[in-house]
Amino acid sequence: MSLQADQDRNGDAKVATLELPAIVLKSTQFRRAREAGWLELEGLVETVEKRGMRTLTPDQLQQLPLLYRSTLSSLSVARAIALDRHLLLYLENLALRAFLAVYSPPARFLESAGKFLRTDFPTAVRSARWHFLIACAALAVGLLVGFWLVAGDEAWFTTLVPSALTDGRGPGSTRASLLEGEIFAPWPGIAVSLGIVANFLFSHNTIVGILTFSFGLAAGIPTIMLLAYQGLTLGAFIALHYNRQLTVDFLGWIAIHGVTEIGAVLLCGAAGLVLADKILFPDRYSRVDSLAMHGRRAAEIAVGAVLMFFVAAILEGVFRQLVASTPWRFTIGALTGIGWLVYFTWPVLARVRASRRPAVRPDLGVGIASTSVT
Repeated sequence: MSLQADQDRNGDAKVATLELPAIVLKSTQFRRAREAGWLELEGLVETVEKRGMRTLTPDQLQQLPLLYRSTLSSLSVARAIALDRHLLLYLENLALRAFLAVYSPPARFLESAGKFLRTDFPTAVRSARWHFLIACAALAVGLLVGFWLVAGDEAWFTTLVPSALTDGRGPGSTRASLLEGEIFAPWPGIAVSLGIVANFLFSHNTIVGILTFSFGLAAGIPTIMLLAYQGLTLGAFIALHYNRQLTVDFLGWIAIHGVTEIGAVLLCGAAGLVLADKILFPDRYSRVDSLAMHGRRAAEIAVGAVLMFFVAAILEGVFRQLVASTPWRFTIGALTGIGWLVYFTWPVLARVRASRRPAVRPDLGVGIASTSVT
C-alpha cells in the first residue's frame, strides 16, 4: 500500500511538473497579447485625471470605453489563469480608475462651484420658500418686540444687546456721538476695513448662521428662538436711534450690508427649519431616511448663506463707511436686494416669459399669442 501511494504521489508530481510550463506559457501569451491595450488605457485615464475629459480627441473618446470593457474582460480571465498577483492588482486598479473616468468623471472645483452658484443654491432656496417665510416671521416678531421695549424704556437695551455688539453705544449715547462715531464715522482705510472689520464680521455672522442652521436638528425650536433674538437686537438698535431722530440715517447705514446679511441669516434659519420639518414630519419614510434625503438641500442653503455672509462682510467693512450719503446707502441696499431677488427667482421668471411667447402653428406658420393662467 505504501509503494502504491508513493507511485501515485510521484505520478501527480510529474503531472504537475509537466502542466506548470503550459500554465506559465499561457499567462505570458495572455499578457503579451493584451498589454498594449492596457498601456493605452492607462495613458488615457491619466490624461483624464490630470487635464479632464475635454482634452481627449474624438478618437480617444471612442476608444476609452472600448478599452475599459476589454480590460474588464482581461481581468476576468486573469483571475482564472494568471499566476502573478501583481498583475491582478494592476488590472483591478486600472479597471477602477477607468470606471471613474468613464462613468464618474471627477468634476473640477471651478465647474462644481459654478454649478452650485448657477443652479443648486437658487433651486434649494426656492424649494424652502415656506420655511424662509416662517424664518422671516420669527425675526419680524423679535424686531417688533425689541423696538417696543427699548423705545419705551432704554434700560432694556443693555438687557437685550450683548456688550460685545454695542461698541460703546447705549442709553448714554447722544445724537451727535452716534452721527460722528457711528453713522458718519470716517473710513478707517482698506487695511483696517478688510483685515480687521470684515474678518471679524464674517467670523461672527458665520458662527451665528451655522448655529441657526444646526439647531434645526432640535425640532427647530432653538432655530426659531435664535431668529427671534436676532430680531430683538436689531429692534433694540432701531429704537435707540429712533429716540434720537436718527431712524432714517441708521436704516441707510445698515442697508448697504443689512439686506445681504439679514437675508443670509434668514436662509440659515430656513435651512434649519427644513431639517426640523423632515424630522417632525418624515412622511412615509423613517426620520433618519427623510433627513438623509433632504439634508443635502438644507446644507446647500447653509453653504450658500455663508457665501452671502462673506459678501456682506465686504460691503459692511468697506462700503458702509466709504459711502457717506444716506440716499446712496439706500440705493446700494436696494440694488443688492433686487440683485439677490433676481438671482434666486431668475429661472422662474424665465419660465414665465417662455410661457407667454407666441406659439407658432405648424400649418400656417403664424404666431398666435397665448396666455397662461397658473
